[in-house]
Amino acid sequence: MHRFLLTPRWWGINVFVALAVPFCLFMGSWQLGRFEDRVDTHREASAERPADQGAAPLDSLLPVDTKTSGRLASASGEYAEQLLVPERLLGGESGFYVLTLLKTDSGKAVPVVRGWLPGAADPAKAPAAPTGRVEVTGALQASESSSSKGVHAAGGLPAGQLGVIGAASLVNIVPYDLYDAWLTVQTPADGMLPVPAQAPVNTGLDLKAFQNLGYTGEWFVFAAFVLFMWVRLYRREVETLRDAEAGLLPAEPAEPTAPVASPAEAGRSGLAGD
Repeated sequence: MHRFLLTPRWWGINVFVALAVPFCLFMGSWQLGRFEDRVDTHREASAERPADQGAAPLDSLLPVDTKTSGRLASASGEYAEQLLVPERLLGGESGFYVLTLLKTDSGKAVPVVRGWLPGAADPAKAPAAPTGRVEVTGALQASESSSSKGVHAAGGLPAGQLGVIGAASLVNIVPYDLYDAWLTVQTPADGMLPVPAQAPVNTGLDLKAFQNLGYTGEWFVFAAFVLFMWVRLYRREVETLRDAEAGLLPAEPAEPTAPVASPAEAGRSGLAGD
């Protein structure tokens, strides 16, 4: 009854199933792992920092990662160039950041967002930075990119304005080395509002995370479908064989044979051939 499983056709089907099912399970498990990694990263990035965790030196927290992002960092030096970062939302209202470069004792500069002001970016509204040596403490943030949420990446900004906060966008503006990070002061002065620290990119439960979860389900469904089709083909083959043994299948019509010529007809054909 089951000898058909050894036919070349079923060898091909069985090999395909033996390869397809583990592959689908592997891909589903891999996508599930990606989703779990994003969940863990989101929890780590959004976890509250200990209240007694004081500010640490800037250099000790670099490079910025999910553990150091949002940590209070301190740096000493003198303020230099001041830039405005337009079209930034805070509490649903549009405004601009007041960003000042801090030249640290190490010789490198770090962008410091000293606060937020409502309305269009206007240098006359932005308060001047303190002069002389200062000690700055702010929440550490990773450099933005053109794909970061809320940035002005289209270009065409007036002089003195910056669309993306990061060393890559500042390297052609200032003549000194830059840290690949920035600080946001949590207790600004001169009537400015603090810019809250943001979680690092690709650490939230965004569309990509739920795509991984959706792909997980798809791969497991594919594995189940392959097994379902194998069982269906197997049952149909067995039922066909049983019906054939029971004589329930219609007999195949015999192939027509050439009629046998009579001796007279054969003689006439021979004479015609001559």
